[in-house]
Amino acid sequence: MKKIINNADDTVMEGLEGFVACYSKYYEQHPEVKGVISKNRRKDKVALVVGGGSGHEPMFAGFVGKGLADAAACGNIFASPDPNTVYETANAVNEGKGVLFVYGNYAGDNLNFDMAEELLNDDGIPTAHVRVWDDVASAPADRIEDRRGIAGDVTVIKVAGAACDAGLDLQEVTRIVEKARDNTKSIGIAVSPGQIPGLDKPTFELGEDEMEYGMGIHGEPGIQRTKMEPADVLTEELYRNLMQDAKLEKGDQVCVVINGLGATTNLELAIVYRKVKQLLDKDGIYVYDSDMNNFCTSQGMGGFSITFMKLDDELKTYYDMPCYSPYYAKGELTGAVENTSADTPVPAESETDKPQESAGSQAEAETAKCCGKRREGVLETLTAEDAREMLMYIADKVIAKKPYLTEIDSAIGDGDHGIGMAGGMQKAKGKLENLDAQGNVYAVFETAGKAMLMSMGGASGVIFGSLYLAGAKGADAKTELTSADLAAMERKSLEAIKERGKAEVGDKTMVDALEPAVLAMEEYKDRPLLEMLKAAEEAARQGVENTKDYVAKFGRAKSLMERAIGHQDAGATSVWLIFQGMREFVEGEV
Repeated sequence: MKKIINNADDTVMEGLEGFVACYSKYYEQHPEVKGVISKNRRKDKVALVVGGGSGHEPMFAGFVGKGLADAAACGNIFASPDPNTVYETANAVNEGKGVLFVYGNYAGDNLNFDMAEELLNDDGIPTAHVRVWDDVASAPADRIEDRRGIAGDVTVIKVAGAACDAGLDLQEVTRIVEKARDNTKSIGIAVSPGQIPGLDKPTFELGEDEMEYGMGIHGEPGIQRTKMEPADVLTEELYRNLMQDAKLEKGDQVCVVINGLGATTNLELAIVYRKVKQLLDKDGIYVYDSDMNNFCTSQGMGGFSITFMKLDDELKTYYDMPCYSPYYAKGELTGAVENTSADTPVPAESETDKPQESAGSQAEAETAKCCGKRREGVLETLTAEDAREMLMYIADKVIAKKPYLTEIDSAIGDGDHGIGMAGGMQKAKGKLENLDAQGNVYAVFETAGKAMLMSMGGASGVIFGSLYLAGAKGADAKTELTSADLAAMERKSLEAIKERGKAEVGDKTMVDALEPAVLAMEEYKDRPLLEMLKAAEEAARQGVENTKDYVAKFGRAKSLMERAIGHQDAGATSVWLIFQGMREFVEGEV
């Protein structure tokens, strides 16, 4: 795994220097140790110091700020800060009211923070600590003090900062933070390892198709290693385990944190939160507030965790107090409370909105269903009903080929073509299923094209939407299309696509398959429909083959230059599949 570093031994110090330099209006660095100190901290109160090993950014330094921690003591990668670092950092923010330490429950942290507390106590500075042990997978409830601290640090530090800023004494602050800690439960899953800078091996080994429930943020063993599953399955399993431990009941109020471990995108985290919210709504648990981001990471580990903090009126008081750091904020401008109550029903997914399986067997079943009204024999013309059934057949064909198109696009593109085409075809099919075209064949193509255009996004949405739409839009209504009509419609679509995209044959785009297909249609326009479509399909196939010899002039592959040679274009491949689908439907091979 590549790391953007200099000398591995200098990684933490250089990272802290860069962090403080970037946010110098908020922070200063301790001159002697790896400590990050808030410039704008409130005075004459209990000081809050957090800390632990580096490598979990933005935890812990990123949670220093107004209404949060006053300072963070930072260790080396995945290693506790030494007692002197903790001692000196705490001394720098001590206001004479005592110091509260909040950190994850790990042996190294416990030993080093305890030693620092002894040193501070020897100097007459009162201290207390709250060890966060929110990871329900790391030990059973009867051994809660053996549990690890993971992303539950987020909500505990939030409450701790507010309680300190409220001016409470050390004993009262500690009581409230312990209450927040005891009401906070988390569980996570790992799908890929991270890697510590300077080491040539990942932090643990996990097969390409494996995941591990309950794995710790340093790669500590979890509770079960299984094959990879869809997001909803993962989320439901984590939710089940979390609820068994959290003992939440209908009417309870919680804060939810969906935390990424470094390599997990916010898009994926949003999918997880979506499912968590559905499950909480179903169980009558009210989401008081929620956050979703990479807060407590693990050097590029893939995976996520779910955290619940159960609230009562006292904890709400401190949770709602404003706070700010560059990585975490609450208060007047950000809002703290979600307005949706547990009693508000969540709309169920409609059948047409649900994603369809892309496997061939599913597509074949859907094809059989959608083509039940097809006229017998080889079609000589296309009626509106023929066109509707044909486009639904093509939609299922392309959906079934999503993995194939993704594989092709991944070789020289960004790998999203199959997903986009399948999604657009699914939307088109949804519009077509209940369409009453009133006998106008062009209206069928226009409906499908608009659905793709408005749903796919990216260049493919405009281009492939135009393949159906541009040639049909504005055409006089017809009850059936002949070979010549279809050829003329596709010529208009080709010209519109070339005008919008500016691509020509040889540029390694869908035009490389579409233009030869249209030329073949025009050559055979006075012959039977099937004969014309066979010629168009073969011309499109040859066009796909030709793209292997071209250097890309557009799209992601453009930057590859000669390295794109030898790979076929995904867009051209989709054009070929569409013409193949037309031919199969007209011939009756459905």
